[in-house]
Amino acid sequence: IRNTIQVVLNGVVVVDTGSAAGAPAVLAAIKRISPRPIRYVIDTGPDADHVGGNEALATAGEKLFGGSLLGGGAQNAASNAAERAAPILSAEGVLRHMASLPAGGWPTEVFHYSRKAMYLNGEAIEVLHQPAAHTDSDVFAFFRRSDVVVAGDVLDTRQFPVIDVERGGSIQGEIAALNRLAEIAVPSTPVVTREAGTIVVPGHGRLCDQYDVVEYRDMVTIIRDRVRDLIKAGRSLAEVKAAQPARGYIGRYGNPDRFVEAIYTTLGRAGLSGPRGAAR
Repeated sequence: IRNTIQVVLNGVVVVDTGSAAGAPAVLAAIKRISPRPIRYVIDTGPDADHVGGNEALATAGEKLFGGSLLGGGAQNAASNAAERAAPILSAEGVLRHMASLPAGGWPTEVFHYSRKAMYLNGEAIEVLHQPAAHTDSDVFAFFRRSDVVVAGDVLDTRQFPVIDVERGGSIQGEIAALNRLAEIAVPSTPVVTREAGTIVVPGHGRLCDQYDVVEYRDMVTIIRDRVRDLIKAGRSLAEVKAAQPARGYIGRYGNPDRFVEAIYTTLGRAGLSGPRGAAR
């Protein structure tokens, strides 16, 4: 998991806190970079390896305008600590998916619309909801002045996309999200350097630029189209897998079975008929 932080005079903004087990190391690394308090936590999705450190990092932080002081006593001390903790922002669905995790790490600010914008540390930050992509609760965190986009698990350079069908993910939403990411990211001018464009931070893997996003999006779209054509021809899931719709990409991204299954399932839900049927 990649943790992204923004550090300026007003404090630190953290995008994705990592796992619960890794939280002390993340917090120590942040403190080595800056002594300033964590002011905001942004979750790009509901996965435990992205949100597990929420409670530890938010509690170690402090909101810009501290909470009310309720006096002494253990109960009031706990309430004061909760009031002072850094807010945790996410899409609304993240809160639903985290119901089985400790409540201290739940998001404290959620939104259900397409765009949440705020101004922190002298910079506009856009949190952009990408519905039905990796899950139904993915967001991009776009730091506009810094020209950095944190993409979460919509983009994973190590493997084919993980489309969590049970939590609302879909192949069409994944491609729509990658299209949006390619639109947001500004490519570098070739005569300057590839490092001059927008930096895209994936959920896992190496840092990317706009060209990398387009290449990944094209790979996903090609495999989607191959699976769709096989479904239209009436092939079963086993027959689709046997046809190797991910050929040409397996050496780079690994085993495609889970990805192909997700494409097959979500295309069927989107309106293509099942095995041996015709497309609508």
